[in-house]
Amino acid sequence: MTGFVVRWLSSLVIVGCLSLGTSNAQLQTGASAPPATSVAARSKALSALLGEIWQDRLKHSPEFASLIGDKRYNDQLTDYSAKEVNASLQRGLDYIQRLGAIDTTGLSDQEKLSSELMLRSLIDAQQGAKFKEWEMPISPIFGFQTRLADLEGQLSFDSVKDYDDYIERLKKVPVQFSQVMTNLQLGVDEGRMPAKESLEKALAQTQGIADQKAEESVFAQPLKKFPNTIPAADQKRIATDLMAVIQAQVLPTYQRFAKFMKAQYVPSGRKDPGVWAMPNGDAYYAFRIRQVTTLDKTAAEIHQIGLDEVKRDEAEMLAIVHQLGFADLKSFRAALAANPKEHPQSKEALIDTYKGYLAQMQPRLPDLFGRLPKAQLEVVAMPAFAEKNSPMAYYNQGTADGSRPGRVNVNLYNFVERSLATVESVAYHEGIPGHHLQISIAQEQTGLPEFRKYQEYTAFVEGWALYSERLGKDIGFYKDPYSDYGRLDNDMWRAIRLVVDTGVHSQHWTRQQMVDYFHDHSSLDETNVQSEVDRYIAWPAQALGYKIGQLKILELRDKSKTALGPKFDIKAFHDQVLDSGALPVDVLEQRVDAWIAAQK
Repeated sequence: MTGFVVRWLSSLVIVGCLSLGTSNAQLQTGASAPPATSVAARSKALSALLGEIWQDRLKHSPEFASLIGDKRYNDQLTDYSAKEVNASLQRGLDYIQRLGAIDTTGLSDQEKLSSELMLRSLIDAQQGAKFKEWEMPISPIFGFQTRLADLEGQLSFDSVKDYDDYIERLKKVPVQFSQVMTNLQLGVDEGRMPAKESLEKALAQTQGIADQKAEESVFAQPLKKFPNTIPAADQKRIATDLMAVIQAQVLPTYQRFAKFMKAQYVPSGRKDPGVWAMPNGDAYYAFRIRQVTTLDKTAAEIHQIGLDEVKRDEAEMLAIVHQLGFADLKSFRAALAANPKEHPQSKEALIDTYKGYLAQMQPRLPDLFGRLPKAQLEVVAMPAFAEKNSPMAYYNQGTADGSRPGRVNVNLYNFVERSLATVESVAYHEGIPGHHLQISIAQEQTGLPEFRKYQEYTAFVEGWALYSERLGKDIGFYKDPYSDYGRLDNDMWRAIRLVVDTGVHSQHWTRQQMVDYFHDHSSLDETNVQSEVDRYIAWPAQALGYKIGQLKILELRDKSKTALGPKFDIKAFHDQVLDSGALPVDVLEQRVDAWIAAQK
């Protein structure tokens, strides 16, 4: 699963109170069309407008700009005020009208696709505005309360200006938190609240950050890695200034925010875990399903797909279990949990296991892909404050210029209970040929608008990563039957998500029902089960993208094999899937169909 980028990409969504009487057709065409112009002029106008929209996003989401290596706004924080919410909504509507007025007839295939994707994204944000997600940004999974603390580890500090910008950014923390508290209070007033159990975990995260000693806090970490090019006098002045702002503004703000959450916000959290209990909750969940899967499927349809996939995975797992001499899945799971050889003996050993699997995959990539990324990949420990409510691992993308490598962040919390059986598939998912390969190739594309390099369609990005787990099997890995069982168990985990996520948010399941279903159908340890359940409650529909996206890519591969026969080339197919960056999977299907026709 991609990590930090999700937090900031989500903040790019235009939100507010839109009059939804405006039709899609009106949004797409604008008020009036301009006179016809030449192809060259329209191409230039489209490029300029897409560039303008991208620059607007960077300016108004400065943390995201910093994340991707653009340092122009390193001294700024996102404005979450009601005034800016409304202004961003209006800018989005204006962009829709201007973009819809540019006739793409005669433009290149990629130009048409860029226009379509941007228009789709902007309209999607306008339609989602009525659900006011900005009134409920607190979550134990990539919530507002941890974003700033997590940002430091993604920044580069190479000059005096980098440090001074960071200090100026931290001075704005009190104002930003005040804006968010105002929005949260509006959510309380309107009954638009996350589940109370999610808020309790988010409060613990907030308090954990607030209780840090200034000199040991995550915000002071840049002082431990001064580059040699910064003179001693500047280092001393920077250290004094940074410690002053952490002590006087940042940590006191976190303390106030924790008190606000404990006294006013958490007690108002909704009692039921499913979003159906919120105002307009069923409509919100249906919107989230479409937004995440980029397909027109109902919760009931997805629930059934999940049940079918669970049954299929169980049959394959049972075959391995019988091969290993066990009578059934239950007895094997008990033996697996009790086997010390299938659990890491140390934190370092767990990290080394991830590194080993990635090292064996690297030389096999040319067998699967014509194009490979230039970006480097490293495996690191997950930040301690994020461990308890995070998955087994997640990926942070690097910068396009290569100055920061991509990172697989490994969760070391309660490591002795974690199963080694699933590590191989998770390594392929988060690293190569999963997230690192796909996202790095997207970032390194030339000739595409910048926004295309950072698109986050969950069904594509996570569907590709889950598909990548199976690619290891295709080229002869998972030689250890325990690891192959772990691969299937991870696939089962994603199938369970379809059942459990739709269960809680559309069928009124309780938390215990979610936990029980996991234990009945997977080998996931208790730590991971609880973390997963927390995630689905806090992040409706997001987990649906994995399995739905994987199934679509597999469907398209099978379609291509059938249609092309001996002319089918797996490397060409993979390059076709990845060469345009992340796409809605319905758009991906159209492009693969066109590719098949061209190959014939």
